[in-house]
Amino acid sequence: MDKPTVAVIMGGSSFERRFSLASGKHVVEALEASGHKVLALDADENLVDTLRTERPDVAFVALHGAGGEDGAVPSLLTFLDIPFVGSLPPVCRNTWNKAELPFVMARAYAPEDSVVRWPAQVALPEGAFRNLGAAEALDLMPERVGGFPLAVKPACGGSAMGLSKVESADGLGEALMGALAFDDTALVQEWVDGVELSVTVIGDPGDEEVLPPVEIVAEGVYDTDARLDPQAVSYFCPVRPESLSPDGQEAASIRSTCERAAIEVYRAFGCRDMARVDMVWDGAAPRVLDLKVFPGLTETSLVPTALEAAGIALPELLDSMVEQAYARGC
Repeated sequence: MDKPTVAVIMGGSSFERRFSLASGKHVVEALEASGHKVLALDADENLVDTLRTERPDVAFVALHGAGGEDGAVPSLLTFLDIPFVGSLPPVCRNTWNKAELPFVMARAYAPEDSVVRWPAQVALPEGAFRNLGAAEALDLMPERVGGFPLAVKPACGGSAMGLSKVESADGLGEALMGALAFDDTALVQEWVDGVELSVTVIGDPGDEEVLPPVEIVAEGVYDTDARLDPQAVSYFCPVRPESLSPDGQEAASIRSTCERAAIEVYRAFGCRDMARVDMVWDGAAPRVLDLKVFPGLTETSLVPTALEAAGIALPELLDSMVEQAYARGC
């Protein structure tokens, strides 16, 4: 029996277009290696016409940023009745806005039932500055989120675009404007120091598998520039035990806690197939920062790094996900 024909949807017009094109290229190569006929499609104004004409059996969303992670293309695929790999549109919309994490987690778990914690935060829409005078109250910000340094970033988006570490009040206004250049809401959070980790979860809620955590060690802030510079960041997968604790048994327990945190987030949002949970182990708890439902899949991305450590070949994983999506339909 022939394998399903797969449309790999990539590119688009978001700020993360170049990252998406790189991911899409790698996905196309992996699916072709596993025997699928693949249509490489840019998410442009011709997408609907092409999908209706070609009528692929399954779609794989390799979009990062607006268009993919906000649920737009998944919603379109649902409307066109084309099965796809990845989380459903309502899940995408919830995960797209980083400010929603505390509220989703609070609805899913009582505090005593979850190991997940998150930074204190304030979300400020652009209209609050333009129409309501929020700029006049920025002196309150350190008090609200626990003092400097602060993390300032767009509420929606990825690849650390618009992220700033603010050390004092003098830099807060500029950082907020920088974040608002990428989204209409700026998110201000307490800065969390510790061991930066990325944990990938694959499968369906209740039947998921957590991959080895990737430890990220950056010379400075792990921002967009650092991610594009191989010399600026080191990755270790699995996370080095000594980074978590000098005691091996305690290090294993901490790693298990971080993996549990990733699964809790995955389940709370109702993800399926694959997602990446980014967090910082602060010495006492995993502080979750972000959830990516369409994570990067380039040769140097965090998910393929975790797959390699787990002994899972990307072509085999994507093949199984495509077959599962085809079997379940939309």
